[in-house]
Amino acid sequence: MAAWRALRWRLLRTPGSGPARRLSTAEFPSPEEKPQFPGASADFADRLEFIQPNVISGIPIYRVMDRQGHIVSPDEDPQLPKELVLKLYKTMTLLNTMDRILYESQRQGRISFYMTNYGEEGTHVGSAAALDDTDLVFGQYREAGVLMYRGYPLDLFMAQCYGNTSDPGKGRQMPVHYGCRDRHFVTISSPLATQIPQAVGAAYAIKRADANRAVICYFGEGAASEGDAHAGFNFAATLECPIVFFCRNNGYAISTPTSEQYRGDGIAARGPGYGLLSIRVDGNDVFAVYNATKEARRRAVAENQPFLIEAMTYRIGHHSTSDDSSAYRSVDEVNYWDKQDHPISRLRHYMLNRGWWDEEEEKGWRKSSRKMVTGRFPRGFWGREALGFWGEKDTDAALQVMEAFEQAERKLKPNPQLLFSDVYREMPPHLRRQRAALERHLQHYGEHYPLEHFEK
Repeated sequence: MAAWRALRWRLLRTPGSGPARRLSTAEFPSPEEKPQFPGASADFADRLEFIQPNVISGIPIYRVMDRQGHIVSPDEDPQLPKELVLKLYKTMTLLNTMDRILYESQRQGRISFYMTNYGEEGTHVGSAAALDDTDLVFGQYREAGVLMYRGYPLDLFMAQCYGNTSDPGKGRQMPVHYGCRDRHFVTISSPLATQIPQAVGAAYAIKRADANRAVICYFGEGAASEGDAHAGFNFAATLECPIVFFCRNNGYAISTPTSEQYRGDGIAARGPGYGLLSIRVDGNDVFAVYNATKEARRRAVAENQPFLIEAMTYRIGHHSTSDDSSAYRSVDEVNYWDKQDHPISRLRHYMLNRGWWDEEEEKGWRKSSRKMVTGRFPRGFWGREALGFWGEKDTDAALQVMEAFEQAERKLKPNPQLLFSDVYREMPPHLRRQRAALERHLQHYGEHYPLEHFEK
């Protein structure tokens, strides 16, 4: 109370004047009537009551069109031109075709590893279309469609997965760890969620430079359980960074379903606790993803505020080629999402409804695709799964992927000396010693290694 009286005296006394006037209750309420704690804004409560984790039925899921491709609310229709909608569709089908070919390549031992994007294509292209070309992208490992939408060529996708001489990463990364400076796509790294605080740092630098750009950071709901996610959310809010956090909630963190991973209402529910403006969208609705990302991006740049988008979708494929999802989920569950609520089929329905596509065109597309693609290779070169799938995809897409695939497989691997480059401006002594040790080893035992497949 002594401290309180002293504070009142300092507040009420005017420099150079006489004694302080008396403070009325209306002018400055007593601390017993209103909490003065600096860490929160709230009122006092006189009843003991714990906050329930599910105080509402659930955060609603924003959508624009239903599963049959019909616009639910005309006011929310982004009115995208036909050319852009076709680009969205072509990118998703091209990505799907590339996934099938590279997945089958890994199964045949041609590459070491792969991760497909089945079922999540709408989150990629819908968000990518809403960004400016100079916006900086931090991906996790399932955002190949974002890079593809920005024009990354197929031969570089293939080169990275094969680790050949055309690979910008010089064969030093696992497959699907893409990156492209020219397209403002930061190279993907394996450790989970490390890109989140890095993206916040980049957004803070952009804010300080007043660059009129935004950062978008993709991650899955599993990565949101990592400590890096919580640190990133908090720093973005307190530093007021122009960043869009984009969470793909696809139902599973590898083999762990969301029911076992967290007890709260998804990931969007965490946003308000950190001071993030948040929204939950239908990730299989490419227009809903587009609208949410475009508005979040606009406000992030204009207001220097972070946003959190939770895109609800489903991972139809295995987590990776190292995973067998049949061990933890049923075939019926996967088939439901593949047949009943797929982002590609939903957009196809929309185009059919608009008269931009028709069944005859689709049938001709399938027939010519099957004939042209499968006829280029000997019988049995590809597995049944890949051959059956190509019958439903774009002829041009399949041919482009196959041509890039052939070129990638013919190229040599990078020179082993590149293992030691590009880390330091001048190679330090310990790396020079390691390089010399490798040279001596290959001189003595080189016949045991397939050196003919490596660039000299």
